Amino acid sequence: MISLGIVGTGRLGGVLARLARDAGLEVRTVSSSDSPAALADAASSDVVVLALPLRRLRELDPAPFAGRVVVDAMNHVPLWDGPAPDVEAAPSSSEYVQGYLRCARLVKTLNHLGADELDDDAAPPGTPGRRAVGVAGDDAEAVRTVMALVERLGFDAVPAGPLAAGVLLEPRSDVFNGLYDRDEMAALFQRSR
Repeated sequence: MISLGIVGTGRLGGVLARLARDAGLEVRTVSSSDSPAALADAASSDVVVLALPLRRLRELDPAPFAGRVVVDAMNHVPLWDGPAPDVEAAPSSSEYVQGYLRCARLVKTLNHLGADELDDDAAPPGTPGRRAVGVAGDDAEAVRTVMALVERLGFDAVPAGPLAAGVLLEPRSDVFNGLYDRDEMAALFQRSR
């Protein structure tokens, strides 16, 4: 059984925790304002999901994430986050996150669906039209691990490419909040290259 740490106890974090428990995973949740010991415990999981507002990233100590597979499920939404020139200057929000969590094995995914969609659309493997989720990252082993996690959570994982391709999953992209199956999403990524 793999363990999943979820940093962020809002709606997204809660849905992910339930889906993961239903899939038989050990889940450790922590808010970004919990104690350093609680954060270190969650960050010691096999996979750690950042499910908090991007504006709160710099509240986290990067040290516990070193060497860990970390899922960036965050988005920069100026309406919620306010102006963030440092994020907006980065080629993608995930590259900004990787710049802060330099030693993490970062993978971008789970950000382009809302909590309600994650909750409603999870389905067993082989379900016709099962919803696809894009996955982007530079570390091939971390990407494989996260793709397996996405599949266990109830979605078809589709590789988007390197971490820089995470921009294809961000707000204002075709993928963001779009409803695609595996083949449709793979074709969309192919056209975007």
